[in-house]
Amino acid sequence: MNKKIISLVVTGAFMALGTSAAVAAPDWSKAPKKDIHVFHPGAAPIDWVNGKGDHSGASGLKKGESCSGCHIEDGKLSIDLKRMASKEMEPKGAPKAMTYPVGVQAAYDATNLYVRLTFKAPAGGFDKSDKENEVKATIMFPNDKVPMADQVGCWAACHKDARTMPGADDKKTKYATPGVMDLMQWKSSGKVVDGSVTDKRNMEGGKAGVTAEGAKAGDTYTVTFTRKLAGGVTLAAGKAVTFGVAIHADNSGGRFHHVSFNHTIGLGADGDIKAAKQ
Repeated sequence: MNKKIISLVVTGAFMALGTSAAVAAPDWSKAPKKDIHVFHPGAAPIDWVNGKGDHSGASGLKKGESCSGCHIEDGKLSIDLKRMASKEMEPKGAPKAMTYPVGVQAAYDATNLYVRLTFKAPAGGFDKSDKENEVKATIMFPNDKVPMADQVGCWAACHKDARTMPGADDKKTKYATPGVMDLMQWKSSGKVVDGSVTDKRNMEGGKAGVTAEGAKAGDTYTVTFTRKLAGGVTLAAGKAVTFGVAIHADNSGGRFHHVSFNHTIGLGADGDIKAAKQ
C-alpha cells in the first residue's frame, strides 16, 4: 500500500471516529432527572389564558409573570383539575387521568442537545382519532419573537381558532407568528417529525436536524431526542432555553393531549432542567 492510500485510510478512520463521537449517546447516569407534570388543557387556548374575566392569572401575565410561576409549587401542579375536566373547559370529554409526571433529562455537547423523556402513558382518553399511534411525544422550543413564549411556553401557539377547538375551522393549525417554534416529535409508529410552527404548523422542513428513538418496557415509554444546537431556534452553551412538552396517549389526536407549562433547560446555565455537559 503506497503512502497516498495509507493517508486516505487513516484520514477516513479519523473522520469516522469524529462522526461517531459527535452522535454518541450521552451518559444518562450523569444527567439529573426531574419530573414535570403534564395535564389535559381542554379547550383552553392562549386567548382564554390571557383573557380578562376568564382566567384569574391574566393580570399576572400582563405584568410579566409566568404560568409555571403561579401553577407550580414545590415541583407539583397547583391547578383546578376539576374545572379543567368540566364541560366549560372540555365540552367533548375529559380523560380519566387529568395529569401525570414525565421524567426529563438533558445533555449537550459542542454540536447537539439531547433530551430524554420517561413516562407511563395512561389509558382512558376520550379521543382516539390517531389509529396509527398509541403515543406521540412532542417537544417545542420557541424563539424570542413568539409573543409571551417565555411566560407560557408552547401555549403561545394554541389559539381558539385552531383545529379541534370548539366551533373552529378544521383546517387551521397552531401558529406562532411573528416568531417561530421548533417542533420535534416521536410517534410510536416509528415516525419522527422535524418541523416548526410559524404562521401554521409544519410537520416537515425543520432545520434542527432532529432524530429520535423510543421504546416501551412494561408500561413505561422512554423517548430520546437529538437536535442540533445551531439549527432552527438557536441554542447555545451558557444559556437557558424555554421548552414545552406534549404527550398524546391512548391514540389521541389534536388538542386531546397532556401538556406542560413553560419550563427551561439550562445548558451550562441555571434552568428547571440542568443539561449535563458531555
